[in-house]
Amino acid sequence: MTSREQWSAVDDYLVETAIRPDAASDRTRAATHKAGLPPIEVPAGQGKLMGLIAELAGARSVLEFGTLGGYSTQWFAAAVGSGGTVTTLEYEPRHAEVARANLDAAGLGDRVQIRVGAALDTVRELIDSGAGPFDVVFIDADKANNANYLDAALKLSRPGTVIIGDNVVRGGRVLDDSGTGADAADVAGIRAYLQRQGDDPRLDGTALQTVSGKGWDGFALAIVRDVEPGVTGAE
Repeated sequence: MTSREQWSAVDDYLVETAIRPDAASDRTRAATHKAGLPPIEVPAGQGKLMGLIAELAGARSVLEFGTLGGYSTQWFAAAVGSGGTVTTLEYEPRHAEVARANLDAAGLGDRVQIRVGAALDTVRELIDSGAGPFDVVFIDADKANNANYLDAALKLSRPGTVIIGDNVVRGGRVLDDSGTGADAADVAGIRAYLQRQGDDPRLDGTALQTVSGKGWDGFALAIVRDVEPGVTGAE
């Protein structure tokens, strides 16, 4: 058995014993794959972890960069409760269509606003409209823009906002940004994100490696300790 096969088998065991995602989450994953969207949603264990983080933070508003089929969106929508909202930014109209159908089928659609377009544009619209502050921000879109998304997230945050950045290890490729092409741009974006998280005095965070059926990866987690005067959420 290869390492990845073993990681996948352990994932299956944990899902069966400790995680136990509800049937609606399983249906969303299956419907997303059936619709032909790439199978790159977060693993069930991470999805549930993010939902628990949102609950522990008492979150009632979540901002998500990257919707795909709405799997992680669904975990957040369940966590914020009937009075909460999730605003999710998705570039691909087809992905947004599948996500909307999945969220409606799960009975959570009324809590979720999907904004279609380039995330740098749609998040700028949120900032300009005075949206926020959000209680939790999940960044899981094109990695080349990760540092830009983090900057935007800070403008939509308050002290206590939790910011999660996904896919920050990429099978260890985070160590080397000397290549060329799209993957190199993604690695450079991730490295800039991690550097920004570590350097910014407003943020206090960590980053963890993970293994799963999806392979070797990781996520960054930070809490906003302060915000600059004059931005959303500042005193």
